[in-house]
Amino acid sequence: QVQLQESGGGLVQAGGSLRLSCAFSGRPFSSYTMGWFRQAPGKEHEFVAAISWSGGGTYYADSMKGRCIISRDNTKNTAYLQMNSLKPEDTAIYFCTSDPSLGAIMKGESDYWGQGTQVTVSS
Repeated sequence: QVQLQESGGGLVQAGGSLRLSCAFSGRPFSSYTMGWFRQAPGKEHEFVAAISWSGGGTYYADSMKGRCIISRDNTKNTAYLQMNSLKPEDTAIYFCTSDPSLGAIMKGESDYWGQGTQVTVSS
C-alpha cells in the first residue's frame, strides 16, 4: 500500500515562494508517476502538475505554468513542488498523488492521495 505525506505548506505573502514535499512509501517509488492537485474553498479539485517516473516528463496546469517546478528525487522517494510568484488565488490545500499511470493522474483518478498541506497566500 502506497502512503504519501505532504509537507512544506504555510503562510506566505503574495510574490513569495514555497516548496512542497511529498514523501512516498510502500512501493518502489520509481515505478510511480507523481502529481499535485489543489482544492480551494468552494472550488473543485484542480490539477497543478505531474512528473513521470523517470523525471523526464513534466506537465503543468496553465494557471501554474512558469510559476512552479515539479521534481522528484528517486533516491529519497520524494517529490517536490517549487512554487514561485505566489498569488492570493493560489491559496488552497495542496495534495500529492501517485499512480503508475500518468493518464490517471492527469484525470484526477489516481489510486493514492496524501492528506494535503495548506498553502495560504496573503495579499
